Amino acid sequence: MSKAIFYARVSTSEQTSDHQEQQARLAGFDIDEVVTDHGTSGVTTKLAERPNGKRLFDMLREGDVLVVRWVDRLGRNYQDVTDTIRAFMRRGVIIKTVINRMTFDGSTTDPTQQAVRDALIAFMAATAQAQAEAVKEAQKAGIAFHKNASPEKFKGRKPSFDRAAFDQVMALHQAGQGQSAIAKATGLQRNAVIRITSDPAKVDATLSRWGM
Repeated sequence: MSKAIFYARVSTSEQTSDHQEQQARLAGFDIDEVVTDHGTSGVTTKLAERPNGKRLFDMLREGDVLVVRWVDRLGRNYQDVTDTIRAFMRRGVIIKTVINRMTFDGSTTDPTQQAVRDALIAFMAATAQAQAEAVKEAQKAGIAFHKNASPEKFKGRKPSFDRAAFDQVMALHQAGQGQSAIAKATGLQRNAVIRITSDPAKVDATLSRWGM
């Protein structure tokens, strides 16, 4: 007996599988089972490599229907999405999208219909990847803008000591002095001495970011 499986990919805390499922049911889809992947990237993680995405390849049989909100839930990588849809169609699985009500069915033998179907698959997969790349570029541009506008926010907390104090602490530490003795000798708080001696490379990088 054929079944309809709804697949949801939830990549951020703002998204929910319940919301995606509700959209499908309100659009008139009868769903027998819901499969969800949480916190997975559609760009870097192929559907077959996701914990529940790979379950679809075991669950779906000829005559079954795979419902997704849109093809970007399957992935945002052109090659992966097109390969996935075609692999399911070869099994006799029908893929349907809630948005735009697209249907991808591998049963057609008419070459013109096949060409139109394959062109739509390619277009939608390319659009999904392009949208992901646009979001990534926008995020990079936003970070770059804020770095220029408020560089202090990206430097971390400004150290309460300078490079000379850092060098002095490291010299005493390498000479075998204890943290309390170093704090007394340099006039620094013991917590600062602990921070320096515990991870000098990190502290050195922070001083460099602040031009110290």
